[in-house]
Amino acid sequence: MTRAVFLDRDGVINEAEVRDGKPYSPANAATLRIPAGTAEALVRLKQRGYLLLVVTNQPDVARGKQKRDTVEEMNRRLRTELPLDDVLTCYHDDGDDCECRKPRPGLITCAAQQHGIDLSQSYVIGDRWRDIDAGANAGCKTILIDRGYKERAPESAPDVRVGSLSDAVDWILKASTESA
Repeated sequence: MTRAVFLDRDGVINEAEVRDGKPYSPANAATLRIPAGTAEALVRLKQRGYLLLVVTNQPDVARGKQKRDTVEEMNRRLRTELPLDDVLTCYHDDGDDCECRKPRPGLITCAAQQHGIDLSQSYVIGDRWRDIDAGANAGCKTILIDRGYKERAPESAPDVRVGSLSDAVDWILKASTESA
């Protein structure tokens, strides 16, 4: 079976817009910023045989604050500029009670079925509690990029807390070498 790294989008592979200590999605593809070193970090994972899958909540579509086409344009840009294998998006809000909205594991388990992924050998990298809880709920190892947001902690403790995507990749590569 294949192993994968599931990546949150905003705050992990592109910059989130932080206001009052809370992260928000960029307004559109023109304002989307990919931090320096992101592509290089992801290439390191690809070279070790990991599938790279983005799993992202985009509830502003359900809330009427952003158009689905705008989100899809941002996702296309990310797929063009980064070595991603797929982008899976939940457009629902909490009240929709869907299985795909993190912290539920639906996006991750759907991707695992589509791509033949061994979740016990896979990782979730996120910057928010929903990412960590979704990864734990799916049976993956979890890595929190701690951005110091003013929000609740995950119910499931992450396997590790790091300061950047590059640090997360270093941790994965070290962990996968030790378990090989």
